[in-house]
Amino acid sequence: AGLAVNNNAAAVFLALTALAKGKEVIVSRGQAVEIGGGFRIPDVMRQSGARLAEVGTTNRTYVSDYQAAIGPRTGLLLRVHTSNFRVVGFTETTALEDMAALGRQYAIPVVDDLGSGALLETSVYGLAHEPTVQESVAAGADLICFSADKLLGGPQAGIIVGRRDLVERLKRHPLARAVRLDKCTIAGVAATLQHYRRGEALEKIPVWRMISAPLGQIEVRARRWMETLGADGVPASVVSVVESRSTVGGGSLPEESMPTWCLSLAHRQPNTLATRLRQPRAGAPGELPSQPDRPALPVIARVERGALLLDPRTVLPEQDELLLAALRKALKS
Repeated sequence: AGLAVNNNAAAVFLALTALAKGKEVIVSRGQAVEIGGGFRIPDVMRQSGARLAEVGTTNRTYVSDYQAAIGPRTGLLLRVHTSNFRVVGFTETTALEDMAALGRQYAIPVVDDLGSGALLETSVYGLAHEPTVQESVAAGADLICFSADKLLGGPQAGIIVGRRDLVERLKRHPLARAVRLDKCTIAGVAATLQHYRRGEALEKIPVWRMISAPLGQIEVRARRWMETLGADGVPASVVSVVESRSTVGGGSLPEESMPTWCLSLAHRQPNTLATRLRQPRAGAPGELPSQPDRPALPVIARVERGALLLDPRTVLPEQDELLLAALRKALKS
């Protein structure tokens, strides 16, 4: 069964409150993490009414550590995916399959806070493997919490899937109403998931269109941008195409990046140009713009080594003309 709430933090908070209030939740010490916005596992545990029981060490936790901590007050075993940082070297983590087997042995639910919500394999595109929702289901987790945004690619929301009896408990809990989705977000989540069901996520979902974009096509687009600006009178000494890296980010795949080609503008004041691109002209639709030198839509660029870079991987092909129009406005002022 499944349930959608307003973000993954709410999904975890609801699961802890509904299933473990007044009980202990066993977590590896290396997974008592903080994600974006100051959401800390120890803090949310305390707010939910559950008590954090840390086991193992920062870098090594074994299934025997979980087993030794189980007692009459144990309410949940919780795995937290470290989706925005990485611990390397002398490390050991307990497989979710082993945690699920231990949970079944002691009749204790196992909750997997997966975070990023990947439904497709990232390693196919030269990135590190990001654990998928399907893998967590197959491993036997009783509940899996993950984002509908990030790598799933939809609007901000949190999704909980797993055992029907546990999902029903969460649905009946009073907190569920406080974290429920609005109708527009429900429509957005449903539309996003339908793309996966129809096997068209790579063609329809922006984040996957960007991740799967062939490097050769990215270079062709970057050179087309350069040629267009050249035809508009931008000197060849100012504009060029350079190799670079696209960072995936978004609270997933820490330290991972992909090769790309960027349009580089050797502007005399690149930070000023970047600011100008970020700040579209003022005025309501239909009104004369009060800042005619500013672009109509905001454009987010980055500045590296004194040059302004624009990455075609992060711009959908149908947005090319909007981007070029914004650049013309910004460069003329």
